[in-house]
Amino acid sequence: MGEIWIPLALSLKVALWATGINLVLGVAVAYGLSRWRHPVRELVDAILTLPLVLPPTVLGYYLLVLLGTHGVVGEWLDRHGIRFVFTWQGAVVASTLVAFPLVQKAARAAFENVDPQLENAARVLGLRELPVFFRVSLPLAARGITAGALLAFARAMGEFGATLMIAGNLPGRTQTLSVAIYAAVGAGHDEVAGLMVIVTSVTCVVALLLAAWLAPGHAPVRRLDS
Repeated sequence: MGEIWIPLALSLKVALWATGINLVLGVAVAYGLSRWRHPVRELVDAILTLPLVLPPTVLGYYLLVLLGTHGVVGEWLDRHGIRFVFTWQGAVVASTLVAFPLVQKAARAAFENVDPQLENAARVLGLRELPVFFRVSLPLAARGITAGALLAFARAMGEFGATLMIAGNLPGRTQTLSVAIYAAVGAGHDEVAGLMVIVTSVTCVVALLLAAWLAPGHAPVRRLDS
């Protein structure tokens, strides 16, 4: 069973780290875009959304060019003993990149749905911008942000292409569940692959159901006679 639980534990670790990073970066970027009024805003948003539509292998190639030992940034990091290639941290970077748009888009929509009059009222009462964000804007947008984070978690759990290119397939070190499924199928271990597929599917379905339940505007179905 270790051949299932070890990749699952690593996948959960990577997905949680990626989701946590995206909550910080995605919410910050989303809030800035929702309040920024400039003609290039939608161009910036389109660039940030690219990981959703680019092939994972293309994203993996970009990461190797950037973070590889001879990459633009990787060479400098390597001199300081920091490596992302063939490490679980590299898998975190890949998952963070591919899942970022899901948090950013959901958070931006949530912030844009916050009533500006409520924020202005807080300013009139003497609150500065940072307290207005944490005490008014963020709580009102929290439901949409949480839904986006759950979608990002599900996406990070299933990430394959970019992860395989930068982190590789090292059992016990960088072999996430999706990569382990690929390896099991290639080795002819159909039963193991089937169990992994079921575990991955159930985990992602639960995350998607929670995201749908937390989505803004969701209302529980009520009986007509209640």
